[in-house]
Amino acid sequence: MSDHDDITHGPAPLGAVDAAPLHDAVDELARALHEYVDTAVGVRAEFGAAEADEDPRILALETRIATHNAGVFDALHSRLGMHPDLTTLTWGEDEAAEHDHEHAEGETAEAEVFYLGFVVTPPTRPTDASMGTVIDLLDEAGEDTVTKLVGAGFDVVEWAASRGEPGLFDDEDDDDES
Repeated sequence: MSDHDDITHGPAPLGAVDAAPLHDAVDELARALHEYVDTAVGVRAEFGAAEADEDPRILALETRIATHNAGVFDALHSRLGMHPDLTTLTWGEDEAAEHDHEHAEGETAEAEVFYLGFVVTPPTRPTDASMGTVIDLLDEAGEDTVTKLVGAGFDVVEWAASRGEPGLFDDEDDDDES
């Protein structure tokens, strides 16, 4: 019997559920996030941004945070039968403009936007993966692609993994208004 066959994953309401283990999982994640912030501040005081991104302390904490986030997912999944989408990143129109990147004065930078799109259907067999998992996998692939592009000498000014439509960058917004 799979874990999706029990009452937790059924259509009937569960009634009383002990939320304490769910809060414990969130507290563990919160502690790891606070430790990440403290460590990131210290690492950036010592190193540049690119070096800080690859610092072993940062990478270890990112792995720990991902593990704790999976723990939150597992706690919600096992106790409530839900498949929460807790790792998708989204920015509203106003916040997106805050991520502008300017080039050094006098430097000519001709940039182009590239897209790689996927049409994905939900799994056809029992799985703990949800459609939200797709964006997580694409985000990981995006990070790997940025590393490869930078390694090849390109400057990746912006990148995004999005769901539903391509991520919008400031230059595209300007084209829509004309």
